[in-house]
Amino acid sequence: MIRSIFFSPGKPTRTNISPQEFPRLIRNKQGLLWVDFIAEPPESALPILESFKFHHLAIDDALQETHAPKIDDWGDYLYIVLNYMHLVNNTDPWDTEIDELDIFLGSNYVITHHDNPVASIDETWDMCQRDPRYAKDGPDHLLYKIIDATVMNYMPIIEKIDEEIDFIEDQVFDSPSSQTLARLFTLKRVLLAMRRILLPQREVLNKMARDDYQVIDEKDRIFYRDIYDHLVRLHDVNESLRDLVSGALDTYLSVINNSTKRCHENINTICLLWDAKPDNSISSPNDPVDAPTDLGIALDFDIIKSLTQNKRSSIICSTNERRMLVRRIT
Repeated sequence: MIRSIFFSPGKPTRTNISPQEFPRLIRNKQGLLWVDFIAEPPESALPILESFKFHHLAIDDALQETHAPKIDDWGDYLYIVLNYMHLVNNTDPWDTEIDELDIFLGSNYVITHHDNPVASIDETWDMCQRDPRYAKDGPDHLLYKIIDATVMNYMPIIEKIDEEIDFIEDQVFDSPSSQTLARLFTLKRVLLAMRRILLPQREVLNKMARDDYQVIDEKDRIFYRDIYDHLVRLHDVNESLRDLVSGALDTYLSVINNSTKRCHENINTICLLWDAKPDNSISSPNDPVDAPTDLGIALDFDIIKSLTQNKRSSIICSTNERRMLVRRIT
């Protein structure tokens, strides 16, 4: 799908413009054209992008290849690659996906290209349609609005991760299981993927805030600096969350290790009591108590059996160990 919107001072806002009009509209230096490609096939997007006189390498990058965040200066326009992360709600445990957003920024136009719907672009698009003044400060400021909304959409993911860590920390002590471990590794994977796009994206915004680009007005660089600061804070939060996940994983392994030790101690206790009986048998509840006098205790069948049925130990003990214990006791 291709959607477009054109702003011109003193004239009504135009939408759903024919691609054949794009070359004429961008010759109007007072106007602002925004064209948004959503999952548009390359064969139909190619001639439209070529009409803007973009370099074929930049077009190939936008339509065919996947890149880490970057910025290329082509003189009278910039080609920018950004990544965005969004939640996938139909998986258990929950997960995220990363998609690419390609942007061409010119002196009086913005072109965005993406394969899936982007919430931040939809939000900015709706605001521009409701209030044309939203685009009155030029294409570089409009791009700032798009990127700022994209970065702010990381916050729901951060909050989701924080809630998941709290849940896992409680689960580690109450009922550790293989599902707990799966959730921990999901968090580690999500945080690592986020870190991989935050670092290069931070550098892209740093360049946009500091370098002298022809299509970015000097007065708008401070806005890109603000986004850069947001990305720095997001990276710091990401590092803190990774430390929390690593700590939860260490605690999980420690709890499991302690449960294993308790299981082995119970097995050893039963084996010692078994070997101490002269006839190598354990009395059942219906037999008279005839425990060895040198132990100084009466061996109760139900107590030994309860040891082997310890809830935590049964999670760790192997099947063969449990069968061996059952055969010896019963």
